[in-house]
Amino acid sequence: MFTYHMDTHIEFGTGKVRELADILRHHDIPPRLLVVTDSGVVHAGLVQPILDNLSTEGYTCTLFTHVQPNPRDEDCMLGARQFAETGAAAILAIGGGSAMDTAKTIALLAASGGTPAQYADGHLSYAAVHPVVCIPTTAGTGSEVTRSAVITESSTHRKMTLKHARLRPRLAILDPQLTLTVPPSVTAATGVDALVHAIEGYTCTVSTPISKAFGQAAMPKIVAALPTAVSDGNNLAAREDMLLGSLLAGLCFGNADVAAVHCLAEALGGLYDTPHGVANAVFLPYVLRYNAEGEPRLHAHLARLMKFATEEDSDEEAVLKLVNGVATWTRKLGIPTLRALKDVRREDFDQLVELAFANGSNPSNVRPIGKSEYRTILENAWNDQ
Repeated sequence: MFTYHMDTHIEFGTGKVRELADILRHHDIPPRLLVVTDSGVVHAGLVQPILDNLSTEGYTCTLFTHVQPNPRDEDCMLGARQFAETGAAAILAIGGGSAMDTAKTIALLAASGGTPAQYADGHLSYAAVHPVVCIPTTAGTGSEVTRSAVITESSTHRKMTLKHARLRPRLAILDPQLTLTVPPSVTAATGVDALVHAIEGYTCTVSTPISKAFGQAAMPKIVAALPTAVSDGNNLAAREDMLLGSLLAGLCFGNADVAAVHCLAEALGGLYDTPHGVANAVFLPYVLRYNAEGEPRLHAHLARLMKFATEEDSDEEAVLKLVNGVATWTRKLGIPTLRALKDVRREDFDQLVELAFANGSNPSNVRPIGKSEYRTILENAWNDQ
């Protein structure tokens, strides 16, 4: 028995962003928009052509750029106030997961009031959400099709997950050309993040047959395409495969859950402001090894699916090739070690353990995991073992 809900309309293809005004009109998106993005996307030159096109087509756009790598509750509340002050009726998010999660939360607060914590803690219901349109500029989070937004509580550094079907964007418009300007390091980190979404959405305890189908399609595509996208950012075919892989991964975990990699990554991001994709990429090989020890047959299947192993390999051989293969694959992509990350201190491991264990996705991990296991994974990542 399972449920799967998906009501985001998806438009995918090179040049799709040039059709934006027609797509918005077709889906009755109001003409007064709050455009949520970040300064990096603006400086990359991706936003202004979209604004100019929309203005020509009769849309009124107000720019909101208070978006940080780990979105803050205070910025979301500022955005909700600006939404009201400008008379906006819908939100257009242009950027990565931070912009899209900020946009979803602004749309919720502007329609239903309150603070992000009141929703994350279950004190307010998701009564209404203004329409959200997402245009991702990275291939990573899949937030353009998910029902959640991860927001950092500024006062405590707690990562809060707001989750409800009403948070799903009305429209997702994916144009691979918008990802061509993403630098190699960001391409690598966001790409591994997408792979984590597919792996955890496929293996987690609340996965469904539909989730697994999306994950099974996403994993080999990402593993094959990401090295090329990192080494040759102008390779449009690789960029298209990565954007599609990220979308499929979002559809995978968006109705299931993430698991222990995300629990550790969100702890790290909350405490040190580590970019989410980097944090996920750092922990993937170590959590994968822990989970594979408890679920060898499942992980042998993943190894063959991602071409780290063959059908001729035994399950034991396949698991070993998966763990070693993913570790080598991430290193070749230039993913840093935990010890190399800015500000990370071994003295904070106890706090990181507590934050990871308290994460709402902890029970979804395919192998039961407690505080001592999180501590061991942190130590292994720190020592690069």
